[in-house]
Formats: sequence, C-alpha cells, structure tokens
Amino acid sequence: MSPSENPSSQPVPHPFPGGQSGPSAPPVVLLNTNDQVAIAVRPLEVGQEFRIGATVVRVVDPIPAGHKVAIRGIHEREAVFKYGQPIGKATSPIAMGCHVHSHNLGDDHQSLSVAIATSPPPPPKPLKRTFEGFVRPDGRVGTRNYVCLVSTVNCSATVCRMVVAKFDAERMKRWPNVDGIFAATHTTGCGLAYGSLKHQMLGRTLAGYAKHPNVGASLIVGLGCEQTTAAYLADDHQIVPITTTDDRPLLRKGSTPVMTMQQMGGTRASVLKAEKWVETLLDQANQATRTTVDAAHLSLALECGGSDGYSGITANPAVGVVADRIVACGGRAVLSETTEIYGAEHLLVSRSRNVEVANRLLERIDWWKQHVAVYGGTIDNNPSVGNKAGGLTTITEKSLGAVSKSGSTALEAVYHYAEPIDTPGLGVMDSPGFDPSSVTGKVAGGANLVLFTTGRGSCFGCKPVPSIKIASNSAMFQRLREDMDLNAGEIAEGRSVQDVGEEFFEYALRVASGERTASEVLGIGDNEFVPWTVGPTL
Repeated sequence: MSPSENPSSQPVPHPFPGGQSGPSAPPVVLLNTNDQVAIAVRPLEVGQEFRIGATVVRVVDPIPAGHKVAIRGIHEREAVFKYGQPIGKATSPIAMGCHVHSHNLGDDHQSLSVAIATSPPPPPKPLKRTFEGFVRPDGRVGTRNYVCLVSTVNCSATVCRMVVAKFDAERMKRWPNVDGIFAATHTTGCGLAYGSLKHQMLGRTLAGYAKHPNVGASLIVGLGCEQTTAAYLADDHQIVPITTTDDRPLLRKGSTPVMTMQQMGGTRASVLKAEKWVETLLDQANQATRTTVDAAHLSLALECGGSDGYSGITANPAVGVVADRIVACGGRAVLSETTEIYGAEHLLVSRSRNVEVANRLLERIDWWKQHVAVYGGTIDNNPSVGNKAGGLTTITEKSLGAVSKSGSTALEAVYHYAEPIDTPGLGVMDSPGFDPSSVTGKVAGGANLVLFTTGRGSCFGCKPVPSIKIASNSAMFQRLREDMDLNAGEIAEGRSVQDVGEEFFEYALRVASGERTASEVLGIGDNEFVPWTVGPTL
C-alpha cells in the first residue's frame, strides 16, 4: 500500500481529553476519526456504555485496559483502522461494542517493493543546547566513562569476567572519574567462515564497543586461534592493536592492547596479567573529566520492548518529541528493529531524504522476508504473547506505534547492523526485534544514550550506555517503580504528548551529563551485550 492510499500520512495519536482523569474521564480514546476502534484507557465491563460523538456504544465483551473496542459494526474482510491507518482485516463480522483482538483480526499488510518518490519534511528549527560529556581524542563525546574488556571469542569470555570481578566497588574508588568496568562477552567468534557476513557483523560489533565514545580505554582478550583475531579487527575495523607479554602494556595514542590466552600461558596467567593491564587502562581513563559540549554530540538509540496498547499512544510519541529535539540540536536519533518497522515502513519511506534512502529501507524489509522464509516463517509472526496480553494484535498495529518513536523529521540514513552512525538526523539501523541485540547494534554504531519504552515492564540496562526506561502506563510505572525512570502514562491522564516529551528531553540531557538511571543504580547491563550475527555455525 502506498502512502497516498492511506487517509492519514503519519500515525500521530489525537490528544487525550486535556485535563480529564479519574472516574469521570471518558473510558476510551479515539485516535482518528476514520478509526472503527477506540482504545480502553481503563477496563470496560459488559453492559457499560460510553459515547463517541453522537453514538452511544454498549460494551458486549469485557475489554481490558489498552485493548480495542469496536465503535461500529465491522464486516468480515473489512480493513480495520487505528491511528487512521489500516492495522489488519476482520476475520469475522464484529459487532459494535465487541472486543477487537486476535480472535477476529488478522494482519493483511502488503509492503512496497520500490519507492519512486519521497516527500521529506522541512528541517526542524535549529536548537542550541549543551550537556556535560567526555571529549575523546577523535572529537567524539561520551556520556559515560567506562573501561571495557572485549572477548574476541567465547573461549575468552570467562577470563574477561574473572578480571572484571577483581575490581569491586571498593577498589574502583581509586578511579573516581571512571563509571565502571565491564566485559563484552558473547557466544561466538569461531566456527564461522572467515570474511563471511557473520564474521563481518561480529567484527563491527566488537570494534564498535572497543572504540565507543563511552569507553575511555579497552582491552581485547582472545584465545589465540579463533577467526575474530586482533589482526582481523585491525585490518577490517580500524583497531590499532598492541600485543605484548609485558606486565603492563606501553600504551600509544589511539591504540588498544590485545591479549591472547595461549600466548600468556592459559587462564590463570591471563587473569593475573590482565588485572595489571586493566589498572593501567583505568589510570588512563581516569584522566578524563566532563566538560560542557554541544548537544549535537548526542546519538540517541530509540527502542521499545514489552510493548502494550498504550505504547503507541503515550510513551513512543513522547520519545518522538525527544528524537525531534535531538535532531534539531544537530544530533542523531536511530530507530531499529526492522521486523517491527514492517507494517509502517511506508511512513518512513514517504519522509525519506531521497529515493535512495527509501529504497535502502525497503531492501532491508525484503531481505527479512527472504531470511525468515528460509526457516519456514513469515515476517508478521509478531506481536509476542506479552504484547498481545497488553492489547496489541497485529504486527502492523505494533509497528505503527513503534515508528512513532522516530518523531517527525526526515529519514536521512539506513545502516546495516553495527555500522557507524555517521549521518546527523534520523536514521534506521537494520536489526531484529530482540531488544538486547537491537540495542547492542546501535551502541556498537556509536549511540551514547538509549531511550527505551515499555508497556509490560522490560527491565533492561546497557553498559556502557545509560538506558532511560519509560513506562507507557501509570499502573506499571508504580508497580515497577524501581526499574522505571519516566512515566508516559500521564499522557493518558490528560497531559499532552508535547509537554511530556519536552520533560523527557530535559531529563535525557541530565542523564547525558551524568545523572544515573534506574538500571544503572540497580547495576543492570553486564549481560545485555548480545551481538546479532547471520550465518551458519560451522
């Protein structure tokens, strides 16, 4: 379906009734006058009545909060609209007042094959803001200052974790300007074809973490006989290695020390040697201090996980406001989860900078169709069990809400997984919908701040980048208060998307300047490095 065939060019929800909350507020919200469904903002009981304009709707089925209720009769095979966009077709007749969900609604999205024209919006009015960041020698700016141990292969993962365990909170007081030390470990690195797609994706990811602006110094630890060697990272990913058996490496500007367990004499010898090396790296990283820098240095990773029926009308649009502000500052905002763009890709295509950018996105959509078909699947086998329990029915519905995180500016670039995010403005990075892998790719690309929305309550952190957790509804925000930073549920209680988004933007600047997020306080982020790689294990 082309953008011109849709009655609304972008899934921006209509405002909730301003200032109305509590029992007297309307129990549903209609997002677009073309919609045949409204969203319950609190549970609806059988027999309950509510008014949509001049129409009185009597509830036929119990409707959980966040779920859809039909506000008029819908014929079998009729397109069902939400956000003013088709989210699927009715699989059976649906009477007014009925629950609209998986039992009577199926996905019917047909993606574009090629873009022939785009209509990018005008650039936003420039915005001048600053934050306190760590300026690196290459000019990039970090929002945190970590030391990272990167394992080139799963065989060296345990050594990396053993070394990190030696630097507890008490010992780390010696380096007050360092936020911490973490290990980027994984399950592969060997048993793959040299130079293959899988090898390239892993190499980009490892190099991206080793060179990340939030990493003041890094140590690469390998076994010694794997495919992802230091030489490969040096040749293909601009890592400048120093390999030595000395007690402490002689560091040169722009270089990264590399240790192999086989050369060092095994596990115990490697841990002892690495501990001394890390002390040197901590001394180096500790020399960095925060200075005032332009917000153009912010690179924002946009993520949603454990979404519900509120996500696309509260949290995600509010994050879209933040994305627009970051772009207006000259920074970068990156959407990903290609399988959760499918169904809404036409909206990004229509606002792409040019047809080349648009067709790069469509090429990624087409790749995913072929990729999942190899395993007998389809790209629309989403939402998850939790998403459906929260009110989402089809991938198109989920994607329309997810894409609202991107705001309203032009799409400037499409990146392969873990590629450097080097174009100012809004971008899309190809990734799966699995949150840890999706965020890992954007961080490897250079994102230095994560905005993560959730409706069901995803508990997520991501060293070395602070992850701001945003609840889509107030009930979950209160229930998981220790894990959530911000509450977009206030939008459903009368606050405007714009006001809440502006508040989130100010909070993001404070976090970029060092204010700790909930996941950082809890110490989450050591197990969320999950590189996505495509290819056989040999």
